[in-house]
Amino acid sequence: MKSLVAFLSAVIVSLSAVTFVQAESTAPVKAQSQVEASKSAQVNINTADVDALMTLKGVGAKKAEAIVAWRKANGKFTSVEQLMDVKGIGESIFETNKSRLSL
Repeated sequence: MKSLVAFLSAVIVSLSAVTFVQAESTAPVKAQSQVEASKSAQVNINTADVDALMTLKGVGAKKAEAIVAWRKANGKFTSVEQLMDVKGIGESIFETNKSRLSL
C-alpha cells in the first residue's frame, strides 16, 4: 500500500511539473507575438503615449518623451512629416517609420 501511495504521489508530481513547463514555454511565445504586433501597428503621433512611441524603430524613451513634450508645447501635429521638427527625430528615423505613422 505504501508503495502504491508513493507511486501515485510521484505520478502527480511529474504531471504537475510537465504542466508547469508547458505553461512557461508558451507564455514567451504569446508575449513575443504581442511585441511583434505592436512593432507593426500604426502609431498615432497625436495621441500615442511614451510606450507606444517607443515601438517605433530608433525611438527610445528620450525621443518618445521629446515627442510628447513637443505636442504639449506646440499642439497636435498637422502632418506626419512635422515629426521631424522634434529634436532627435531626423529624416532617417522618419523614413524608417513613415508607413506606421498616423495623425
